[in-house]
Amino acid sequence: MFIAIAPLAFAADGITTAVYPEGPAQTVYAPANGKPGPIIIVISGYTGPTSYRTYAMKLAELGYYTVLVNGRDILNSELSGPGNLKQTINQAQHSPSAVPGKVAVIGFSLGGGGALYNAANMPDIVSMVVAYYPYTRTWANRINVLVDHFQVPILVMAGGLDRYKDCCVLETAQALEMAAKARKMPFELVVYPNANHGFNLETGANGEPIGAYRADDSSDAWSRTLEMLKRYQPLP
Repeated sequence: MFIAIAPLAFAADGITTAVYPEGPAQTVYAPANGKPGPIIIVISGYTGPTSYRTYAMKLAELGYYTVLVNGRDILNSELSGPGNLKQTINQAQHSPSAVPGKVAVIGFSLGGGGALYNAANMPDIVSMVVAYYPYTRTWANRINVLVDHFQVPILVMAGGLDRYKDCCVLETAQALEMAAKARKMPFELVVYPNANHGFNLETGANGEPIGAYRADDSSDAWSRTLEMLKRYQPLP
């Protein structure tokens, strides 16, 4: 049963709700054209959703029903991530502003790890996964544990210089690529040689400039994401 939820706050053009029985806190961006749109779940990094609101808004401007959630709700030591993600998806699928059906999942850093581990093994409700500089440290020496979860097309985009807390290093992403390709899974790794962690973020959680931002790499990653969406989660 779903309950009516009063907005807790307005974030940009999205509506933010607090934690509720049917899922974790989230910000929803309805399609800008006013028509029902395919669903995209955007999973933030560890610092929270603020840095990723612009990205989610851009997806909504294209016509997608976009839900932004905190990466700590999707990948955590409490192991509540799969349930939280399923609840988020279920809630979105019941919105009159969304097109029923599978969802695309896009994750960043910690959220990228959550997308790979807790979304890529849901082929019945997830169409594809895109992971920007995903957290992989937990599986660095257990690559097969993570690859065993892959059941949908995956695009991973990594920074060649990324050493941020050793959470998301290129070598592990490359090992994932090798293991996935050996199993003939639809997995693509794109490496930006001069990029660091957060290369697509212009501002941080508190609005401060991000020194890692690289406009060209960010633009290329966005284009590749749109190509994935066009193939696996197209607009009507």
